[in-house]
Amino acid sequence: MIQINKFRKTYNGRVALQIDAFTIPPGIYWVRGINGSGKSTLLKALAGIAHFQGDIILAGNLNSKQQSVAYRGAVNFAEAEPVFPEFLTGNELIHLFKKAKNAPDRQEDFYVDSMSMASYLPDPVGTYSSGMLKKLSLVLAFLGQPACILLDEPLTTLDTDSLPVVYSWIARRHHQHQTTFLLSSHQEFEGETLPDVRKIVVEQGTIRYEP
Repeated sequence: MIQINKFRKTYNGRVALQIDAFTIPPGIYWVRGINGSGKSTLLKALAGIAHFQGDIILAGNLNSKQQSVAYRGAVNFAEAEPVFPEFLTGNELIHLFKKAKNAPDRQEDFYVDSMSMASYLPDPVGTYSSGMLKKLSLVLAFLGQPACILLDEPLTTLDTDSLPVVYSWIARRHHQHQTTFLLSSHQEFEGETLPDVRKIVVEQGTIRYEP
């Protein structure tokens, strides 16, 4: 469960997002809003990497500010447009993330194999296409045993064959480990294979559940 209390995020004195109180029970959520509505701002705050006023509490006891290290260890985040050091290979990044997230041995194999990524992971990421970078960022987001995985615009730059693969990862992880997912997008939800997805709308500087 994620609890958001007295949240306020401003840019240059302008309020971008304000949430008085909002609770997100365990589950899978499609966070929808037009470009610039605050979706990425919300996810970065939930990931513990953006400054804001107020509190975000995970699982009833992890405050993103007061227990910041433990909180970030329990939340994984994939950005909409991932950027990695160009000289590192995909394999090296996976190794680094596995170490940081204390991931089980060979956990990445399932994700790499299902996306047919093994052939280019030995190459520096500076040689990757945008689609290859997106797939790598998604694999990294699934490493470890996080309580919550945040995916910002996970569908952009992915080919159509990869979309059902990502949906199957989400369904599998949620079923096996009860991991909570928030997927942000400006698109309408089309992942019918995902179980019991709830919709959160970001608009007019705040958020609400969509009936």
